[in-house]
Amino acid sequence: MSDSSRGFRRASDRQILMPRSAKAGPLALPPAVPQLAELEAVETVSAEIAGATAATPRNATISCIIPCYNEQDTIAEVVKSILGQTRLPDAIHVIINNTDDDTPEIARSFEGRHSRTVKGEEFVTHVYVHDMGENPDKKVGALNYGYFLSRGFDYILGVDGDTTLARDTVERLELEMTDDPRIGGLSAIYTIDKNRQRGLMARFLVAGQRAQFAAFNMDNLLRGRNMAVLGGQCSLFNMRALESVMIRHHQQAPWVRDSEVEDSKLSLQIKDAGFSTKISATARAFVGPMTNLRALHGQQVKWNFGAIDLFWPGQRGDNKGQPLHPNLRLRWYENISMLFNIGSRLGFLLLLFAALSIDAFVFNPIWLIPPAVAIVLNLRMALAMKDKSASDLLYAALALPSELYMWVRMGHFVSAWTQFLAQSDKDNWAAQANAEKGKGSAYVMPLLVLIAILGGGVYAWSQQSVNVQSAILSLGWPILYIATIAQTVFMLRKLVRRHRGFAV
Repeated sequence: MSDSSRGFRRASDRQILMPRSAKAGPLALPPAVPQLAELEAVETVSAEIAGATAATPRNATISCIIPCYNEQDTIAEVVKSILGQTRLPDAIHVIINNTDDDTPEIARSFEGRHSRTVKGEEFVTHVYVHDMGENPDKKVGALNYGYFLSRGFDYILGVDGDTTLARDTVERLELEMTDDPRIGGLSAIYTIDKNRQRGLMARFLVAGQRAQFAAFNMDNLLRGRNMAVLGGQCSLFNMRALESVMIRHHQQAPWVRDSEVEDSKLSLQIKDAGFSTKISATARAFVGPMTNLRALHGQQVKWNFGAIDLFWPGQRGDNKGQPLHPNLRLRWYENISMLFNIGSRLGFLLLLFAALSIDAFVFNPIWLIPPAVAIVLNLRMALAMKDKSASDLLYAALALPSELYMWVRMGHFVSAWTQFLAQSDKDNWAAQANAEKGKGSAYVMPLLVLIAILGGGVYAWSQQSVNVQSAILSLGWPILYIATIAQTVFMLRKLVRRHRGFAV
């Protein structure tokens, strides 16, 4: 075997992988498979792993990679949460890039051998810290560096440098992955860590992000647990699937740098390679929140722009765009839903002002039905959260916080589409990094655009004759009725669907 193919296995190889878990219980092994090839050892694999053959049933091996960028406030808790797992990864690689804080020093305090005994079984792992220095590929470069360090393992567990895991997350992910070898990637159910918040604005934004993540995860759980995006926050990848992606798409590494959303791009490629992308039914991870509008804007615009870039031929690399890809159906639904939200809210404000200006407004209680349905829907989603708190319930029940957060999200949506249609070559990775450092003012642009639209609408309205104004109102209100009825029907459909015992 040549040096260029070290760690790879033939597509015809078949391995019987068993989880190292007390929860697995006795397993009925499938018939033995004829030996086709031995797994060649690499430096990061123990001698026991290297000696195993493809035909011999054995425990699966997991390498954990943690890409870090200025994570001095969170990296210690992240590593501690992984070292406290009921199933330790076989190796943990902390990969630091472009960092100018104390992340390397804090991470190195965990370097070396660690062991833990769980229900009579000893787990041993080693923590390695790699400081890449200046890395032009940023997080993508760190992930790919971690991939090459992990060749020879069966699975790669990707964990962000601000994400902590529930104590049995790795165990649950491994159980599900070994149970179904068709799974190419498995994401944990991730939610926002509600303990990292200071101040009223931070509490508001954390509650909004928790509700947003809960709705997204529930949609994926109820769609056959098909995960549209294997989030980088906490996902377990089948090494065979990553190798298939590289071969199929002629890539040197699994993650590509010509996409704003490297995790979404890889999820599509794994699906194209014939593997499934799933969300775990029970494994959980807690993600660091964005606690100010500037940072949230940078993150959400990058996510939205990256998703749009996957719909059509992108502005980077050779992304061909896959508008009909099954993993993008939920993305389409989100974009269409946001268009309805923007149209109905702006339309209502403009028509309300117009009607009041000529004393033509008559209140009809029927307009209370859509917000009432929205409140009940939000409350049901809050009750479906596994770690719900009083703030989550208040956020849903008071209506005003969720409505304000919807306006914030609409601003992110408009900013992303404006940037895409303008064919801007803006580096959204750098923009998000600067926003998290408190730099930049792009987050105020949606508000300025809203003021300009409302101001322009008011001026245009004042220039019309009474007859024209009456005609506009007679046409505008029925259109708004129809759009609002359609939105309400979709909300009712979500409200009555069974959650089938899932908790987000």
